[in-house]
Amino acid sequence: MSAEAEDAGRRTTAGSGGTEPSADAGAGAGAAAGDWPLWEVFVRSRRGLSHVHAGSLHAPDAAMALRNARDLYTRRQEGVSVWVVPSTAVTASSPDEKDPFFAPAADKPYRHPTFYELPEGVRNL
Repeated sequence: MSAEAEDAGRRTTAGSGGTEPSADAGAGAGAAAGDWPLWEVFVRSRRGLSHVHAGSLHAPDAAMALRNARDLYTRRQEGVSVWVVPSTAVTASSPDEKDPFFAPAADKPYRHPTFYELPEGVRNL
């Protein structure tokens, strides 16, 4: 397969834009990009670090979402692990309710790292 054909097969836009179907998308290849579910992508850059939200993409299924996420968000070998999650499975707090939602944490100052001294040589704590 040529580089142009391979690139066209994985052309994916983040957000609500859409995706051009690839030739190997399987059963979802005939569906319009707007019909494909939205997936949230999380990438872990190095071992020992947490996964970080990298962006979103549309794909017909989990396998295609994982392949597209790998190609789109780890092109320059930035990651060692990729997670894709259907955006419908993500539940988030409302910014309007941030004060009452996070208020219980305000009375627990011992949870802040200002009380602990880090040993020399510790980078990711």
